[in-house]
Amino acid sequence: MLWLWRLLWREATPGRQTSNEHALPINTRLVVNIDYLKKTFGRSEDLVIREIELPGQKLALVYLETLIDRDVVQRDILRSLLALQAVPLPGDEAKFSRLIRARLTIGDLQEERLWSKIIAGLLDGKAVLMVEGYNRCLLLSIEGWEKRPVEEPVNEVSIRGPREGFAENLATNISLIRRRLRAPELRFEAMNLGRRTRTKVVICYLEGLVLKGILEELRRRLQRIDIDGILESGYIEELIEDAPHSPFPQLNRTERPDKLVADLLEGRIAVLTDGTPFALILPGSLVSQLHAPDDYYERWPLSIGVRLFRFLGIFIALLLPSLYVALTTFHQEMIPTPLAISIAAQRELVPYPAVVEALIMQVLFEILIEAGIRLPRAIGPAISIVGALVIGEAAVRAGLMSAAMVIVIAATAIASFTIPTFGLSQAVRMLRLPMVFLAGFLGLLGIFAGLLVILIHLVSLRSFGEPFLSPLAPFIWEAQKDLVVRVPWWAMLWRPVLTGWRDLRRIKPGLHPFITARDKNARDELETRLGEDKKKSVTARKKGRKKMGKPARKI
Repeated sequence: MLWLWRLLWREATPGRQTSNEHALPINTRLVVNIDYLKKTFGRSEDLVIREIELPGQKLALVYLETLIDRDVVQRDILRSLLALQAVPLPGDEAKFSRLIRARLTIGDLQEERLWSKIIAGLLDGKAVLMVEGYNRCLLLSIEGWEKRPVEEPVNEVSIRGPREGFAENLATNISLIRRRLRAPELRFEAMNLGRRTRTKVVICYLEGLVLKGILEELRRRLQRIDIDGILESGYIEELIEDAPHSPFPQLNRTERPDKLVADLLEGRIAVLTDGTPFALILPGSLVSQLHAPDDYYERWPLSIGVRLFRFLGIFIALLLPSLYVALTTFHQEMIPTPLAISIAAQRELVPYPAVVEALIMQVLFEILIEAGIRLPRAIGPAISIVGALVIGEAAVRAGLMSAAMVIVIAATAIASFTIPTFGLSQAVRMLRLPMVFLAGFLGLLGIFAGLLVILIHLVSLRSFGEPFLSPLAPFIWEAQKDLVVRVPWWAMLWRPVLTGWRDLRRIKPGLHPFITARDKNARDELETRLGEDKKKSVTARKKGRKKMGKPARKI
């Protein structure tokens, strides 16, 4: 019955070709091969089959004109093939193949004989050159689709640092990494994911630094992906992360080549996806998502201050509305009396409790942010101003909100924008609502219970086997030099222990500017003294010889 069902299903879908058919080699007859391609691609407008007749030989050049460079086809391929009319063609297949290779001015030529690889090459923007009587063909790399130029990253803006960001083109992104990391140990491993999209994905790492276990685990998780399409790196992130139900992103994301190279130098691995400017970096950690590129480009004492304000901003973004609700609902005695009287006077006209007021304001704020992101740039700021007026002064005058609550939500919104990564910012925004619920029902006890649950969840998280909360848990003393504080570069002698232990030494010791200058002066002084002493000793020996006269001859 099974074979009958397969036969009926195949007859019902005459245009469908199985993967077994694509695994077959091409035919020696050119007409059969052309018919197979026409059957495979159907009535695609961009499929071009150019048949060329040479003296005693027939050729066919096949390509998808929307994926190739037309100038290269006209200038480098067709002219070269038409010039073969004046050359006596050899009958031997190998000699004819060498002749075509010598005449074509294309750098990347590849011989293939299986339909699966030939069709994949066509979809990757290559041209196929088939010859009558030959059971193999040439794949010519002439990709030339439209691409966006390199621009400044949109989501990771820095005051000081490179202005280049990743683009959607994978080759451009690889060149940006190569230009910054000119090491022969840099590796790129490509694979195609997605049964229909065949999206090109590249694993990037530094040989000698990367941990082999994590690299093998990444390959295994990528190879097991079986999906019809990969349109963005977010697809891959959800399919390979350790805890898919967690609100925290367990893989770092970046659209900055400099940040990606810095992670590669710490032994991490990057995953680049064709068609998206966002690269994934693993193993991820919470601490690395709190750091910004400016921390390493500005002077280190200033970076420490900026980081402290950033960490304070995260706590404000997570806890300020819930603290306001807890203090005004359960713990009024902890508020100074004049301030408590002022808040009570403001809330006199508000008809619902503080927790409902906080939730309404929070929901309106999230809707306003979402609308500002989705709207076109031309009208986005206008909508933001209108929304701010509606949930601000107008709501207070109408007695729907208190002025203190508007101030609390505004401070929370400003503090949430200090989080460097958008994924972590979204997680904090979503965790803020349950914290307000807990504060409204249990007061400070509910806030502590919520923080405890979040802390337990963070400690239990893993990213490719590495603790997500490292170097805090487990506590690594050496890594504290780049956690809240950031010591100068000449003091960060070691790479992160968990990811860079294969080559821990990052910088040569003794590069402190003061120590170096002092050592240099001391060395120069010592050499000077040694030189003077040597001159004095030589002079003294000469004088001693003169006084003692010539030594007696030994017998």
